Amino acid sequence: MAYRLSVLDQSPIAEGTTAADALANTLDLARQADALGYDRYWLAEHHASPGLAGAAPEALIGPVALATSRIRVGSGGIMLPHYSPFKVAETFALLAALAPNRIDLGLGRAPGSDQRTAFALQRDRTRRMPVDDFPNNLAETIAYLDGTMPGDHPFAALQDTLPTGGGVLDVWLLGSSHDSAMWAAQAGLPYCIADFINSEGVPLAELYRAQFRPGRIKAPHLMVATWAIAAPTRIEAETLALPASMMFAHLIRGELIAVPSVERAQAWAAEHGDSRRRRRTTLGTSAQVHAQLDEVAALYGADELMLVNIIPDHAARVRSYALIAAEYGLAALAKAA
Repeated sequence: MAYRLSVLDQSPIAEGTTAADALANTLDLARQADALGYDRYWLAEHHASPGLAGAAPEALIGPVALATSRIRVGSGGIMLPHYSPFKVAETFALLAALAPNRIDLGLGRAPGSDQRTAFALQRDRTRRMPVDDFPNNLAETIAYLDGTMPGDHPFAALQDTLPTGGGVLDVWLLGSSHDSAMWAAQAGLPYCIADFINSEGVPLAELYRAQFRPGRIKAPHLMVATWAIAAPTRIEAETLALPASMMFAHLIRGELIAVPSVERAQAWAAEHGDSRRRRRTTLGTSAQVHAQLDEVAALYGADELMLVNIIPDHAARVRSYALIAAEYGLAALAKAA
């Protein structure tokens, strides 16, 4: 296989259920992904959402890592503007000590929320945090983890206090914009493009490769996070995609909802149409999904693909990932590795 496959979990909350139910499903899906042979399992960060339970990936990573044995577990991602670089570095060094050589720190700039919630998340609410703080905060986070803080920095001594014994902690930059591509290239980090947010992200991949300077890694390494739903038939896969389509249509109008049932989403789509045409969505049987994912990987020149979906029926969601894993023979590949 020319590219690796991983899972991005947004911990969807189906209507009529609770966040506790969604988190139990997250742990179950993580165990399944581990057994199925996926490479990474990342937890997303979303705040004040009735439909997504993952408000704190740093709190979920530990339980997921302990519930699994092989798969790398990480954040997809930590929204750095909400946190101090030292706190992020310290937290992820601790997680790495809990599950050595299996933790990924994916960092992003987006708020993962509306602007009011983002402001409420700030420790200092006397002013709005400037966007241009991000490159400096990114560099500071990496410096703590790598022990490269300049000696004259007022926090230099703190780099020696981080939890030890965690082995290799992979640091990624996530994004869907020109800025994120440039920052990943300049910092010499692996880069994950959120194709499920911006399906016109090929120029970002090209910019990242063209501007890359060796840093934490020596050569560009690109992952693409994209929507994918597999089912026994294409018609069923298309039906399973309707609840997410309904959610996104409401989100655009500023309305946050829990993940609707397939039946309610079908009724809504019959009246309003399917909004998936605005975003790339890989759908169909496992063989059809495989062919479409090959096209996405070739389009971006991706080294890895990370698959994401929102389906209210947990069993159908697990089945989707299982069908894709079987199509690719992931379990045998993981065992051989």
